[in-house]
Amino acid sequence: KRKHTWIMCWLYLGTFGSFIGYSAGFPLLIKSQFPQINALSYAWLGPLVGALIRPLGGWMSDKLGGAQVSFWNFVAMAFGVLGVLYFLPQGGEGGNFYGFLVMFMLLFTTAGVGNGSTFRMIPVLFLNQHQRAAAGKGREAEEQAVRDANKEAAAVLGFSSAIGAYGGFFIPMSYSISISMFGGPAYALYLFIVFYLTCIAMTWWY
Repeated sequence: KRKHTWIMCWLYLGTFGSFIGYSAGFPLLIKSQFPQINALSYAWLGPLVGALIRPLGGWMSDKLGGAQVSFWNFVAMAFGVLGVLYFLPQGGEGGNFYGFLVMFMLLFTTAGVGNGSTFRMIPVLFLNQHQRAAAGKGREAEEQAVRDANKEAAAVLGFSSAIGAYGGFFIPMSYSISISMFGGPAYALYLFIVFYLTCIAMTWWY
């Protein structure tokens, strides 16, 4: 029933979902777009980068605020996808694998940072809501607000993680559909840019 539960699920789908989905789909893209490259030689790099960088997202959010970090992180993710599009082969020709690889490492980095920043937003968001509702009602009400906020935040952290995990299904499926229907993954990537734009708008607005 909490509006912000669903908003944070959407944003966490954009960060954690991207991390899971790109981890699953990265080797598929290498194999389909750069068949001369051994995908297994590079497939492990992205998940490693995303996992290692996640604590940095939490640390930055402690210093700057989770919403600030998440906002600019989604901007970087949208530009990262544009970079991937730029380095993909066009019409089965050209392309630059190492440019593609760098852009994907940027996406894994931002997905990791975003994991930390959006995760940081949830407990702060619910604490602020409950404290505002309890303001001026006495110490007991304020203490109860903290307890209620902690319970809700814990539930939303778990629920949003479950929703975010669907990125592991959506992203590889999007690649497969785009490749089968249009001969390449570009349309799926354009869809991801639109999705990140909605994340940018929602983070700014709320």
